[in-house]
Amino acid sequence: MGNSFGTIFRVTTWGESHGRAIGAVIDGCPSLVPLDETDIQPDLDRRAPGQSHLVTQRKESDTVQILSGVFEGKTLGTPISLLIPNEDQRSGDYREVELKYRPSHADYTYDAKYGIRDWRGGGRTSARETAARVAAGAVARKVLVRAYGVEVVAWVSAVHTHQVECDPGTVTRELVDQTPVRCPDLGVAAEMISAIEQARKNGDSLGGVVNCVIRGCPPGWGQPVFDRLEADLARAMLSLPATKGFEIGSGFGGTVLTGLAHNDPFYMDGARVRTRTNRSGGVQGGITNGEDVLFRVAFKPTATVMREQETVTRSLVDSTIAGRGRHDPCVLPRAVALVEAMASLVLVDHALRHEATRPSHPEEPGYSVPPHHWGAVSDDDGARHGL
Repeated sequence: MGNSFGTIFRVTTWGESHGRAIGAVIDGCPSLVPLDETDIQPDLDRRAPGQSHLVTQRKESDTVQILSGVFEGKTLGTPISLLIPNEDQRSGDYREVELKYRPSHADYTYDAKYGIRDWRGGGRTSARETAARVAAGAVARKVLVRAYGVEVVAWVSAVHTHQVECDPGTVTRELVDQTPVRCPDLGVAAEMISAIEQARKNGDSLGGVVNCVIRGCPPGWGQPVFDRLEADLARAMLSLPATKGFEIGSGFGGTVLTGLAHNDPFYMDGARVRTRTNRSGGVQGGITNGEDVLFRVAFKPTATVMREQETVTRSLVDSTIAGRGRHDPCVLPRAVALVEAMASLVLVDHALRHEATRPSHPEEPGYSVPPHHWGAVSDDDGARHGL
């Protein structure tokens, strides 16, 4: 239970941190999508450990293998199985964790729920699981770009007290990836890097915020009431390890405005309905309005710190524990890829659900032609998005 996500485009991840492999099974991906491992690997490389001195030094190539669902370079419409071998486990670093609960980890809660847990590297609760999500998200992104022209870009907007304000309309992946901390402002990025380095030296950790913009969503994606687009985005983001908050559009800041100041007035831009402002974050009534979708995700400081802390043992005796092993002093640089992946999974699922509810006959009002060939966006547009 709790290992699958999505309604039509449905993803199930599997595996533990120190097991032989991790992976994902995607069910509901449309047929005829051009796909091979090179479409997935770049996103995995952005999430991979050991990519800079700011993240965990566990060495994993994260080389993905497509085991099923693709033939002659195109998806079959059948389940796509993705496998990522684990290559650099050091389970000996976790012997103490077998007997003691790490503060603010899931060790105690997993024992309380299941009566057993894989203590090696955190097992299923480890952020290692997110590699499988990123692989599945890369497939979703391929569909979004080529069939709909939708682009998802995330960046680090805060680490600890160091923050940056960016125009979401100008942020690109290339701009984000120019620094190891994935902040598009070089000056603030340098401050963030220095803060993370100092936290590592102190045996401590830092948290922060990832912002995300989704460009090109047409009006109409999303469902009413319980399956609102922003509700599914919130669920997706808060399912990621270390997340503690989600806000869309004006978020909590909008609570200090009056209704008159907060409303987004409509106007006509040629034949298109637009809004003068975007405090709604591109979603109204749970359904996209055609403006950019804007949201933020808060990540707590990494729970593993290299300093002694109070804890209890599995036999319920007071004790102490200090972190060992290889860990991120700050998850934010790698979290960017996670946020983009989960957003892509939500969007492609809602896109397919939207197509399923549209009129099926051209003479009916509101008819729209579903993308028959999932390479519908030109190769030039695909290349622009890294596809």
